[in-house]
Amino acid sequence: MEWISGVAGGLVLILVLRSILRTLVVPRGLYSVLVYRLWSTLRKLLCLTARGGDYRAIDRAETWLAPLMLIGMLAAWLGGAFLGFGMLLYALSPLSWDTAFREAGSSLFTLGFASGARLRLSALDFVAAATGPVVIALQIAYLPTLYAAYNRRELEVTLLQSRAGEPAWGPEILARQWLVDTEIALPQLYRDWERLAADMGESHATYPVLLAFRSPRPYRSWLVGLIAVMDAAALQLALAPSTAPAEARLVLRAGFTALRDIAVSVRATFDADPPPDAPIDLTYGEFEAAVAMLEKTGFRAERGTEEAWPHFHGWRVNYEAVAYELCRRCDAVPALWTGGRDFPSEPIPPMRPVDRQPDGGESEVPPGHG
Repeated sequence: MEWISGVAGGLVLILVLRSILRTLVVPRGLYSVLVYRLWSTLRKLLCLTARGGDYRAIDRAETWLAPLMLIGMLAAWLGGAFLGFGMLLYALSPLSWDTAFREAGSSLFTLGFASGARLRLSALDFVAAATGPVVIALQIAYLPTLYAAYNRRELEVTLLQSRAGEPAWGPEILARQWLVDTEIALPQLYRDWERLAADMGESHATYPVLLAFRSPRPYRSWLVGLIAVMDAAALQLALAPSTAPAEARLVLRAGFTALRDIAVSVRATFDADPPPDAPIDLTYGEFEAAVAMLEKTGFRAERGTEEAWPHFHGWRVNYEAVAYELCRRCDAVPALWTGGRDFPSEPIPPMRPVDRQPDGGESEVPPGHG
């Protein structure tokens, strides 16, 4: 019985150490079963509390997902260390089960209320005493990194709101620029989101818990925002290739590379090299309606809708499937062109502000989509 306890305790400690290193120390985006299972379990439980509610109920419930995950990871690591050291102490000493775990807890949390006069176990007690503070210190050091990445992300998502509405939608980005004659600002927008996509691909793949951090406003989402910017770039390249800025191609490449890096870190499957004519969920009818809306804003297309569709399709096939899967897993706001969710929902169009003219003049802005 003692040797079984010793082997099991050693394995538990190895698993705990492995999870800590993969999650907090190694900057490689390594998969941690503990973190993923905790995320999946807490997400399901929180969604149960909002059963029967709309998206806003889901969003309110999942606001607690990220903090609960951080607390859950710390509790799981300390609990695993407590179990492992307790089993080792039982295996390597004549202590009973309750005494062994009492001493393990005393050492792990540096309380010092229980100790034994056994020289050969002093090293194990010292290791246990060092483990607790080290794990807590690593978790504390982990938080500034997470919130720094979160703040960088949300700054750009907030700035996008005036360009894309809430929730963001690719055609709306182009429509608003042509409505107010700010289309010359699109290259800078693409540059900003190219850099942000690279940042998110690195930070969210390395620290997948960031996927659980939701935006401060329910209709904002970093994932929906990235899809919207990529759709805007793909639309511009498909409809007006000679006037589309070079930055449009760059943000598309950076965007789907970031989404794939994140998908790899959470073990979401995707086709890494889809053919341009592979099927996509977005329909030609949806694309046609978006192009018609753009034409009302003064957007000048060089290609007709039918001619532009294969080009847009060829761009979107690179990121649609992985973007939809991540939106589903993150329970992102169900915006237009972002796929289905695990909860009943209808796509929410962006909310366009009312255009009020002085002296009762007529609005120059065509009705928004929805």
